[in-house]
Amino acid sequence: MLSSEAKDQFARLEMEYAPVAVKFSYFPPEGIRHEEQQKPFCEFIKDVQDSGDAFFVTADNDVCCGKVTLGMVPKPPVEASGQMGYEIGVFKTPAANARLHNTYPVLAADSVRYVTFAPLATCNFDPDLVYCVADTDQADILMRATSYISGDLWESVGSHVMSCAWMFTYPYVTGKVNFLITGMHHGQKMNKHYPKGMHHIVIPYQKLDEVVKALGEMDWVTIAFREDEESKAELQARMDRLEASR
Repeated sequence: MLSSEAKDQFARLEMEYAPVAVKFSYFPPEGIRHEEQQKPFCEFIKDVQDSGDAFFVTADNDVCCGKVTLGMVPKPPVEASGQMGYEIGVFKTPAANARLHNTYPVLAADSVRYVTFAPLATCNFDPDLVYCVADTDQADILMRATSYISGDLWESVGSHVMSCAWMFTYPYVTGKVNFLITGMHHGQKMNKHYPKGMHHIVIPYQKLDEVVKALGEMDWVTIAFREDEESKAELQARMDRLEASR
């Protein structure tokens, strides 16, 4: 079960849009309701943030491509051919779009049958992913926490369409944190659920303990950005010491 420390550290960020815990499973989750609505997979994140409720969905709930990248259903021929992206003007040719459908990660067929979404603050399971929607200041802290201990480079892997592949399947498979920006991806842009420029940051279970530890240890405002005189004097002393060592 997710630790209270993890919940507390994410709560400290005071994000306008609450972080969401996501869990993939072969068996139906116990004690959690089945969402009845049908909509694009990524919209269920916003539903959790708006309602504060936990629920699970199946392939039948998704009317977009989430169920494809999660291996719940085969790739639809029209989309996989690249014709769809060509028709909506995202790609110059079907071939350019078809290349994407041979690139994005897909989970093993039928290995995931249920996806549970819950507010991180109240989830009672170990999440496979923690999905955050952060402004730039919050994203600065959160992304720094992903590299504070490990030194891992930041990366954003994505495409104009199929953002669900990069925000759900990719982090889960690779163990890497990924992020996208609102307004730059077709489905999210159509949904208009978030202001442009918000950072969608997804932390997979492989990195979660490290990020939580870093949030608890590191200075959220680094010394160069503090306005108090003591910090300014300390920073100058450190710089003087480094200069003297040259």
